Amino acid sequence: STVTVNAKSTATFPDENSPALEFHVNAVSGRARATTLHLPKNRSVPTPIFMPVGTKGTIKALTTEEIQSNDGLNCPIILGNTYHLALQPGTEIVRDMGGLHSFMNWEQGGILTDSGGFQMVSLLKLAEITEEGVTFENPFEAEQEHTNGEGDENSSADQNADVRGDENVSAKKLKTGYGKKDSKPLSTSSPSQSKKKSQRMLLRPEDSITHQNNIGSDIMMALDDVVSSVADDDERFKIATYRTLRWLDRCFAAHNKPKEQNLFAIVQGGLDVSLGGLREQCLAGFMKRDKQIPGYAIGGLAGGESKDDFWKVVDQCCKALPDDKPRYLMGVGYPLDLVVCTALGVDMYDCVYPTRTARFGVALVRGGSATMRLKSNEFFNDHRLIMEGCQCQACAGGYTRARLHTLLKRGNPVAATLMTSHNIAYMMYLVRGMRKAIIENR
Repeated sequence: STVTVNAKSTATFPDENSPALEFHVNAVSGRARATTLHLPKNRSVPTPIFMPVGTKGTIKALTTEEIQSNDGLNCPIILGNTYHLALQPGTEIVRDMGGLHSFMNWEQGGILTDSGGFQMVSLLKLAEITEEGVTFENPFEAEQEHTNGEGDENSSADQNADVRGDENVSAKKLKTGYGKKDSKPLSTSSPSQSKKKSQRMLLRPEDSITHQNNIGSDIMMALDDVVSSVADDDERFKIATYRTLRWLDRCFAAHNKPKEQNLFAIVQGGLDVSLGGLREQCLAGFMKRDKQIPGYAIGGLAGGESKDDFWKVVDQCCKALPDDKPRYLMGVGYPLDLVVCTALGVDMYDCVYPTRTARFGVALVRGGSATMRLKSNEFFNDHRLIMEGCQCQACAGGYTRARLHTLLKRGNPVAATLMTSHNIAYMMYLVRGMRKAIIENR
């Protein structure tokens, strides 16, 4: 099939090699696309789309019902994290409770799971990476050892962490450990059982896929070898790029539910966009496997690189990736980045930024500075809503900036709920507006 590039293009790309996904390109404006992913059990995802992060089966501060009952913030797909779900509560428990959709009462929405690869960056000091897989020290046990169970996962260290981030662990707070040979596969035992085992755990491509099959996500990610985009080690990037290709083959070999779950590949290669460079080599390797791959992600970014470098990688990947498959940019959640990257051809995004920054009192807003720091004293007597017309619990409920300021300054947990509701509603407002503009060719 082909796509005619104009504002009202419509194309359908069902693929017998991808029975768990039907992908429609509804409209194209320039390089920006409005598409729809049709997932199993009649779950559909219109794009561009931002996926809020529900690391361990919940979006912090909100219930499933609060999200799905509000048209303003009801998102058609969220993200869960394989690594964290495998540690707590364990993916076998999730499987036995009917999968993550049932576990978190998210039956009508889609779920995408990260493979655990990003933890190679966010928990680098706890990880040893080899051809077999990545060996982690259990961060929850390490944190408990240092804090006697009183650690604060919302500390200022988390607030200042990497944009893509990790909703549960700040590596700066955890014990460093490397390289024992007696590492065990990633545990799915209960917390009481885990304490009796070694803190060293091995996550191989096969383990990642087994866990994601247990979780039952609609879209799974292949385990990739992730290197910080600002690392100064050309040889390490080369090793990671070729290892990502080899691990993809192992992931497909281990995947036992291809009719129910999609397995996306992740493009690596650092910031090398040169002719014949690492990104091109990774893309070329994926094109040889394209019949197996229902969708693609662009990984290894949002780690502190310059915007120019970031956009060059996205531009190169979107030009090279197939038009008839979804394109997902991992770990990106700044509103401006979504607008620019959608114009370059990206369909899907995820990031902890909107929900994490909400818990620190920062609201996302239209125009100007794009953020509103409601803990600031300037809002002490401001009786306006955060954003007129917003459907979130805070704005629709009549909570003024002054009221939110007081709740935040006092540490009232209601503030986290209201702020999180607002920031998710803002992200849904943004992506829905972009989709409308693409369809109308504006």
